[in-house]
Amino acid sequence: MITIGTVAANFTRDLEQNYATIEQYVAEARTQGVDFLVFPEAAIGGYLSSLGNHGDTQKNSTRSLPPAISLDGPEIARVQSIVGDLVVAIGFCELGEDGETRYNTAAVLDGNRIYGSYRKVHQPLGENMSYSSGTGYDVFDTPVGRIGLQICYDKAFPEAARIMALKGAEIIASLSAWPAARTATAENLQDDRWTYRFNLFDTARALENQVFWVAANQSGTFGSLRYVGNAKIVDPGGNILDTTLLGSGMAVAEVDIAESFTAMRAGMFHLRDRRPEVYGMLVEADTDPDTSADFAWRDLAHA
Repeated sequence: MITIGTVAANFTRDLEQNYATIEQYVAEARTQGVDFLVFPEAAIGGYLSSLGNHGDTQKNSTRSLPPAISLDGPEIARVQSIVGDLVVAIGFCELGEDGETRYNTAAVLDGNRIYGSYRKVHQPLGENMSYSSGTGYDVFDTPVGRIGLQICYDKAFPEAARIMALKGAEIIASLSAWPAARTATAENLQDDRWTYRFNLFDTARALENQVFWVAANQSGTFGSLRYVGNAKIVDPGGNILDTTLLGSGMAVAEVDIAESFTAMRAGMFHLRDRRPEVYGMLVEADTDPDTSADFAWRDLAHA
């Protein structure tokens, strides 16, 4: 048995405030016996202040970009000093090996070791004006299990979670700075269409891959973005074990990975029952995604 916690909280450019928030939730996690704690995307230094045509960019607005930090830098070391023996997933803006390129990154670590890191692959609404894209998905062996990492918009792509499940991920941590809709926002954000999508993706990705899905998200506001919270833990059957809903806070659940996998996968085991030989272009490398997608839509329209 392990206990999983996941956080909805607000993180800004104020690093000392970020560290204080991390300390707060680490202390709370310890009182509840949490073994693995997930913080949101951009928990060290905050996310972009806006997206789309008015988003932060290196050319236009370098002062508003989050600080770019190295995996072996003092910021990560500060987090490690806070978490101690607690295994944590956390998001930040990573400075690339060339000293210039930025990545939207998540790492899984404890006080003594960085078990692995992931650079966000899928970038929405002009995010690529501020970050370079990652190139793949790995899974990492940790004291609490085999963990996969993804960030925010990645959850809209089933291939991202599926490849980690095929690599043996038992837990997928999905770190987000997921906002409410930019237009026609619902008066109650829990009813907002982007909140609905966030929650639907979480349960669908857990169920289709039969893994534990741990979603963290920013809450509150930053710049023009209003975040929807809803940090949650989902079991391999797609059941939400605990959630923060809109507010800041921590969702917690005790899980038995081996027992749950045995129960959920004893009959219909989705990974075993795949038929990749009939999936066609879904499993073939595509050198021109835009053209391929265009042809696919034309084929469907004339089917």
